[in-house]
Amino acid sequence: MQKTLFAGAIALLISMTAGAQSAKYTEAMTKNIALLDSAKSVDQLLSLASTFDRIGDAEKTQWLPYYYAALAQTWIGWMPATTDKDANAQKINAYLAKAEAIEKNSETYAIENMAATQQMLVDPQTRWSTNGKDAAAALQKGLELDPNNPRLYYLQAMSLFGTPTQYGGGKDKAKPLFEKSIALYKSAQPNPLYPTWGEKQAENMLAQCQ
Repeated sequence: MQKTLFAGAIALLISMTAGAQSAKYTEAMTKNIALLDSAKSVDQLLSLASTFDRIGDAEKTQWLPYYYAALAQTWIGWMPATTDKDANAQKINAYLAKAEAIEKNSETYAIENMAATQQMLVDPQTRWSTNGKDAAAALQKGLELDPNNPRLYYLQAMSLFGTPTQYGGGKDKAKPLFEKSIALYKSAQPNPLYPTWGEKQAENMLAQCQ
């Protein structure tokens, strides 16, 4: 009887501790995701990338903190002031490697696509056969895992939008993909803490295709 009570008390204590840790994790992630959504400077994004990385290191079994660290670093790469896209991509991929060691999914492939795209844009003519192919492959793998991920269609549309018409791109090719992306955003029911970015960007780009 005493052993049963003792075992029950230990189980309850473990359950309460796990619940407290889960609540602390959710609170920290919710707070920093909101900060990421409103971040505008390199310093803010660097700070958030480090914060998400620390959360991931503390949790050890969650891929989302490392994903958001990589996403923050990705936003830095799109800024004109970031001149060394290769160095920035290395930082993105370092965070991404931690996330994908836990779980590789359509969202991590979206980050892979953006990191490779940033490197390709350094010199599109010479890097299309390497970084360009890596970016396209990441999109394809992501779509195979989740054909309803709106971010993947947004990124695919962005690639076509920026590709000259003589090479199979242009606004007409990009438009239906922006439309599909937006439709999927409207119907999505995202899980708590999961990525939701891209809808406003897709709507803005669609307006440029009219």
